Amino acid sequence: MQRDSFLQLLSSQTLLADGAMGTMLHARGVGFDKCFDELNVTNPAAVAEIHREYIEAGAQIIITNTFGANRYKLSKHGLQDDVREINQKGVELAKRVVAASFKDVLVAGDVGPLGVRIAPFGRVQPEQAREAFAEQIQALAEAGADLIVIETMSDLYEIREAIKAAREVCDLPVVATVTFTRDDRTLLGDHPAKVARTLREAGADVIGVNCSGGPSQLLRILKQMRQAVSEQDVKFWVKPNAGWPEQVGGRIMYPADAEYFGDYALSFREAGACVVGGCCGTTPQHIAAMRRALDTNPPIDLSHIVILPQEELVEIAQEQPTKLAQKLMAGGFAICVEMDPPRGLSTHKLIAGASLLADAGADVINVADSPMARMRMSAWAVCEVVQRQVGVETTLHFPTRGRNLLRVQGDLLAAHALGIRNVFVVMGDPTSIGDYPEAMDNYDLVPSGLIKLIKQGFNAGVDHSGTSIGQPTNFFVGAALNLCPPDLENEVKNLHRKVKAGADFFLTQPVYNPNDGPRVLEAYEAKYGKLDKPILAGILPLVSVRHANFLHHEVPGIFIPEEMRSRIEAAGEEGAKAGVEIAVELAEQFKAWARGVYIMPQFHKYDMVAEIIEAIKP
Repeated sequence: MQRDSFLQLLSSQTLLADGAMGTMLHARGVGFDKCFDELNVTNPAAVAEIHREYIEAGAQIIITNTFGANRYKLSKHGLQDDVREINQKGVELAKRVVAASFKDVLVAGDVGPLGVRIAPFGRVQPEQAREAFAEQIQALAEAGADLIVIETMSDLYEIREAIKAAREVCDLPVVATVTFTRDDRTLLGDHPAKVARTLREAGADVIGVNCSGGPSQLLRILKQMRQAVSEQDVKFWVKPNAGWPEQVGGRIMYPADAEYFGDYALSFREAGACVVGGCCGTTPQHIAAMRRALDTNPPIDLSHIVILPQEELVEIAQEQPTKLAQKLMAGGFAICVEMDPPRGLSTHKLIAGASLLADAGADVINVADSPMARMRMSAWAVCEVVQRQVGVETTLHFPTRGRNLLRVQGDLLAAHALGIRNVFVVMGDPTSIGDYPEAMDNYDLVPSGLIKLIKQGFNAGVDHSGTSIGQPTNFFVGAALNLCPPDLENEVKNLHRKVKAGADFFLTQPVYNPNDGPRVLEAYEAKYGKLDKPILAGILPLVSVRHANFLHHEVPGIFIPEEMRSRIEAAGEEGAKAGVEIAVELAEQFKAWARGVYIMPQFHKYDMVAEIIEAIKP
């Protein structure tokens, strides 16, 4: 198709592209370890059926099954010599389906990342990358593709070489789109405005965003990209995932349903998108919903779109709150469970326990940092493993003990880079009680000082010295609260100090008297006004009378009423069962003043906790 004709078509209407190919192939039993592109040759019927379903759903552009059909990715399957055949078969297959539909549908030749890093971040030189892209794009063009779509890129060096290659070997319209992480940056840290300007300067006819998160994030990014090149007549392409993927029962699931996509099709059009569609997790049902929305709502005059002022763009660029933050802000009752990192290298038991808790209904897994000052795996490494393998959100315990200002700030950046957003700031157990009593306990910040550093520094985009860190972090910060303090007045002062520093929520030590919470809250209100921060009350399930007596007599800050200890003793060998019953009763009583519970299992009794969660979850 001629470039001018394509751009003129985009000026007259919003075109609807198709949805995911990989999601649909996987749903048909093709494993992720297989080469999807090879199916153009070995199982063309499966690919053709998916194209047909998207055309029937109303897609006006279908994208060939050639996302990974370049020499580098195909070499992983021993197919590096089949680049030309696989790409040409992909186009020919799509064109046959279009011909059989008797509809005006365009075929876009799909070009994805090479799967290798190019210089300066890898060993593949730019000219080598351009040659690989040229090989694939030439095959797509010669087979009769109407346009070339270069998508899901995260490296601006790489996408520039792909655009150059397309310009060298064909005169087809070129679409170039990039994918972003949760913080609205590419994997290499580039923001939407820079991406938009780079793609435009590189010579792409249509620019945009695909994959990434769900429609909400991509609408935000689209507005920023349009602002960056607002003085030019730029066409935009938007294809979001069906939300961030989650692992449920061993399957990858996407939360955004079809009707939700229909609503966003209109939002994308109103924000200036000329082509809309779906990426990972989307299906013909999503595309059909977008088709209905576009057909039943007349297009608006794009010339009247209001470009947001820069200060508003800064606001919308902020990352979405964590799931814990959203639940607490919505008035929900959150369930958090503490887990200790392993002593050695193996994470198998940890993952098994976290999976059990997540399946039972835990909202967040809290990961302690060297509890009791005993050597264990890094807590932020454990958080990353749990979030990646289990798919449940975590809260990182972040003690000030043993960290100077350099270490504190470096560790915060590392945690954020690993996708950790909830942090619980504490002083930390003194090293004198742990494995290495001779280890230094030095610190530069008390908890309230660290909270202030995070909330008023890092979350504002600057470090302790006021130097920019490039972009703001999005930490949701918790702090400790003692509901059985030896000095109530001093505890109230500490609580207020943390509130002023910016603490978002509070976790308490184990509480066995439901009246402890109101007592502290009333004392705080009398001096400073009502506390407007959520509290998650601590629950440590009792397993035996010996356990209960130890906690009561030997652990500072824990008081277990005599009748409760007697109840556990009377239960005898059924002490753990009685402990579950007590925990459930306490949780129900805490709901009068707490916004959630913070369960601290001992002896790795995660089955007990799962039983408690199932009994108290809304």
